[in-house]
Amino acid sequence: MKIEAFQVEEWMNAYETKASANIAETCVDSVSLDELFELAGTDGRKFFEEFSRRRLTYGDIEGRPDLLDGICGLYRTMKPEHVVTCHGAAGANHLAISSIVEPGDKVISVMPTYQQLYSIPESLGAEVEILKLRRENGFLPDLEELRRLAVPGTKLICINNPNNPSGALMSGEMMKEIVEIADRAGAYLLCDEVYRHLNQQDVYIDSAADLYEKGISVSSMSKVFSLAGLRLGWIASRDPKLRKAFLSHRDYSLISCGLFDEAVAAIALKNRDRLLERSRGIIRENLEILDQWVKKEPGVSYVKPAAGTTALLYFDESFGLKSADFCRRLLEEEGALMTPGSCFGEEGCARIGYACSREELEKGLAGLSRFLNHLRQNVRE
Repeated sequence: MKIEAFQVEEWMNAYETKASANIAETCVDSVSLDELFELAGTDGRKFFEEFSRRRLTYGDIEGRPDLLDGICGLYRTMKPEHVVTCHGAAGANHLAISSIVEPGDKVISVMPTYQQLYSIPESLGAEVEILKLRRENGFLPDLEELRRLAVPGTKLICINNPNNPSGALMSGEMMKEIVEIADRAGAYLLCDEVYRHLNQQDVYIDSAADLYEKGISVSSMSKVFSLAGLRLGWIASRDPKLRKAFLSHRDYSLISCGLFDEAVAAIALKNRDRLLERSRGIIRENLEILDQWVKKEPGVSYVKPAAGTTALLYFDESFGLKSADFCRRLLEEEGALMTPGSCFGEEGCARIGYACSREELEKGLAGLSRFLNHLRQNVRE
């Protein structure tokens, strides 16, 4: 099976350890186990003493019960039998798509988005049509265009809400319209929801799995809950045929998730309200810092994110640099790391992750300002 190079992951693999200010990171500022236990009011020493006595078996093949209960608490209608745990959201997306898509199937995916949503179905021999998200539309999908693309017999529609890299957020009303479009076409609807709950305003956005019988929601412990090191994600869907297919495919690639990962994730989800309060506080404070920086920085613009942890910053075209060259030079000259827009099929821009610590964000923005000023001076000369 041939598959396109995963551009954003290759970029991060190559450069993130070289940065002194990583403003490409997309997770909310990660927590240590000590911080998690303190926040949860859990005796960490007792946890490790009890866990160290456990035999390291495969554990609960379909997920430990308290973890499944915690995941279900993030949705309106999900029950434990609707959840399939996976190796991160990346594993969940791969499992879901490869369980559904066959050669010749018609698949629609938004773009820009996480590359899995279009490159995996393409690698499986699907006919992939791209629904372009445009800056002038606030990176929200054109529903008329989606209706035109979603002909009867379409197998799968892939969306991302909130959107990575733009931070656009589809409203509940828009999600319901997309569900109607998918239903008319007889299509499954997969929604990558790894940034769900990270809204700038206190508004609840329904999950695709709650809205639609053929809806598939993917999420993980990484972005929202600051626990990427657990490598734990899941698929949520009420369709029993899908669950059977997911579990069958999962037997070939995963069998079960790690005992330790599931135990820690269960503690985190039991205390999800505290973690969500922490995460929302970070993204709201940091977006205000980023927004003020954009307003003051000449030649920089963006569509202000409504949710998530990322945004696309657009730069004056007179700089004459491709986005990858721009980001490499920024790293080399200032130690600040961003992700080129080219990793998402966009040029003239770069993705910034603003959910790191406040200190790292301010350091990265200061380096970016110096770099931009240097570029402007070269243009004038």
